[in-house]
Amino acid sequence: MATAAAAPIRRIGISTGGGDAPGLNAVIRAAVVSALRRGWEVVGIRDGFDGVLVPDRFHDGGLMPLTLDRVRGITHLGGTILGTTNKNNPLRYPVARPDGSVEPVDRTPELAERLLENIDALIAIGGDGSMEIAHALSRRGVRVVGVPKTIDNDLDGTVVTFGFATAVAFATECIDRLHSTAEAHQRVMVVEVMGRYAGWIALHCGIAGSADVILMPEIPFDLEPVARKVEARGRLGRPFTMVVVAEGARPKGGEVSLVPGEPGRVERLGGMGEKVAEGIRAATGRDVRTVVLGHLLRGGTPEPSDRLLALRFGAAAVRALATDHTGVMVALDPPDVKYVPLDVATHRMKSVPLDCDTMLTGRDLGICFGD
Repeated sequence: MATAAAAPIRRIGISTGGGDAPGLNAVIRAAVVSALRRGWEVVGIRDGFDGVLVPDRFHDGGLMPLTLDRVRGITHLGGTILGTTNKNNPLRYPVARPDGSVEPVDRTPELAERLLENIDALIAIGGDGSMEIAHALSRRGVRVVGVPKTIDNDLDGTVVTFGFATAVAFATECIDRLHSTAEAHQRVMVVEVMGRYAGWIALHCGIAGSADVILMPEIPFDLEPVARKVEARGRLGRPFTMVVVAEGARPKGGEVSLVPGEPGRVERLGGMGEKVAEGIRAATGRDVRTVVLGHLLRGGTPEPSDRLLALRFGAAAVRALATDHTGVMVALDPPDVKYVPLDVATHRMKSVPLDCDTMLTGRDLGICFGD
């Protein structure tokens, strides 16, 4: 939404939060160049919002001056020059108690106060958690525009997020490579990819990589049809099978797979690929191997489409601030980039519609979805 007669902007801050994604540096560069052309000063907040909440951790006080020289040549680089974190959410900031336990504390009032002392507006780049934080800061008077980032592509309000295309491209390349070794050894290969609550990566790389089975959060799976698929391929003279599993997939009547977290932190998703492999092995007696792509999907050079989208989002975020918008997230609505209120962008996750054309294509190709 736009604000009436907003005060002039002289200095803005940029933060990157949550898991990294290919294209973050491209957003930073576009935002910095666009802001400097308007005569604004730009600072980068280190490691999410830790640069503001715990400035003593950093040699430069947690705020990095962002000049043209600092952002030159970073468009093609993975990661983020500002650093990021998914541990210290200001809405539930982990604070140690005297007894050694950890208590989540809402530090957004303190964060908002410190931001208002240092900058006139904020560009917050991140996923659902970062957009939730941005929304909370907006309600506390911070002029803020969000930029959607997640390789999972599960943020509502935008057709696609940057980082997704690069993750799918790399996962597809891995599946292509695994096809040859699976066929040579007549094995079942189970490939676990990221996707906490939505199966966008699993679906897209699975279909593009000619997988035989795709298991994802939207469809609780039964291993019986999966085993039938494996055995049917064997009878057809195709004694190898490619299975793609999203980390957030779960069996019918069961739960997601969790692995222990660090002390004081909750458990995290992981291990479903190996559980599926064990089930297929027990049901078919076949040689089954598991490959977990994990954080490999987050790293590396962004694909051209992700670079372009990231650059468009960074420039659009500055245009939004220049036209007195706040409390919004930039979003792709082809062929345009539009502004979506943060409360709309964060009210639900974007899962795969089971009647979408990509799903229908997978079923027409004979892919098993475990149902």
